[in-house]
Amino acid sequence: MKARPILSSFQSQPRRALAAAALLASSLSACMVVPLEPHHLRQPPPAPAVLLQAAPLGPQVLQVRLYPLNAEATGAGPLSAVVMDNQNGKGSFSIAYQGRNLQGEATRVTPDYPGFGTLLSHQFGEGSARTSGRRGIANAAGTGVNAQCEYILTAANQGVGACLFSDGARYQMHFGQ
Repeated sequence: MKARPILSSFQSQPRRALAAAALLASSLSACMVVPLEPHHLRQPPPAPAVLLQAAPLGPQVLQVRLYPLNAEATGAGPLSAVVMDNQNGKGSFSIAYQGRNLQGEATRVTPDYPGFGTLLSHQFGEGSARTSGRRGIANAAGTGVNAQCEYILTAANQGVGACLFSDGARYQMHFGQ
């Protein structure tokens, strides 16, 4: 018996083609398609949880600009200072004033720290020391002059404050860039 191509046998014998199609259809009718809910779909396993450990914070440098508020300060003009925050409530404070380098400390204080707010109140009015934020004092000394400052940081590296120099110069502080 000579083999014939399947297509030509279906074309030449329509009854056979119809029977084959019916047989194929009846065999598929027993199949059922069931949609899967999304949670049944195979998904990759979740990534392992990574525990983030806070890296020890190193010192943070805070840039400070000081603007004159009285005649004594106007003679010296605007100043720049640096607070090096050691992230432990203490740091260093340095400022150049009339050709002298003043060096000292900056310390965070609690809201009830005795005397805190005297400079701020004189500069910004009563109640200004009640502004929320991290409070601090800074003192620096150099040859023949010293400075006392109070400040409130209202954001990570932003804030305001007031300084009084021993020669009577008063300045307003601005933290941040």
